[in-house]
Amino acid sequence: MAEFSAMTNMDVEIVEKTQGYKGFFTLNSYKLRHRLFDGGWSDVITRELFERGHAVGVLLHDPEQDCILLVEQFRLGVAIADKGDSPWALEIVAGMLDKDKPSEDVARMEAQEEANCHVNELELVHKYYSSTGGTSEHVTLYYGQVDASGLDGRLAGLDCESEDIRVHLIPTSNIRSLLSSGKINNAMTLMALQWFLLNK
Repeated sequence: MAEFSAMTNMDVEIVEKTQGYKGFFTLNSYKLRHRLFDGGWSDVITRELFERGHAVGVLLHDPEQDCILLVEQFRLGVAIADKGDSPWALEIVAGMLDKDKPSEDVARMEAQEEANCHVNELELVHKYYSSTGGTSEHVTLYYGQVDASGLDGRLAGLDCESEDIRVHLIPTSNIRSLLSSGKINNAMTLMALQWFLLNK
């Protein structure tokens, strides 16, 4: 088996950075070159990068009721992709990281805002990049224990963020069939549920 590369950011040279768009998200264009596996350097290449900041997600689980908590909300990306899926997606609680707050604090805050619940314990599941070829977004994924009593069907979300969210409690015995149904169609939730099946 070939050894993995020990190359770092020191093996990348940013020649030029140009901002193409800045709004709710940012799109930047980079001219760069990088070291090659044979020891040389690439030609200068141009790549566009979608930069939205970093995110945190938390799979909420009520061990007393033996259920997980998912939220349902409108997602523009699904509507525009037009692949026959409902634009109202079932997801774990998630949000964008604030530079001034630890990811654990943001996970707890999002659980309160999106699902009206308090997280008792947090466990790190994984850290990953959502799509390394097109975006700089880095995701921190957690598992959190909650008391979800009375939350099924409750509406939540912040008006100031135009959130319209419905809470769903799913028995853990239904996770496999939910995954098989294709109803879960976003990577963060898929990874969280698969992790749950393997570890909990």
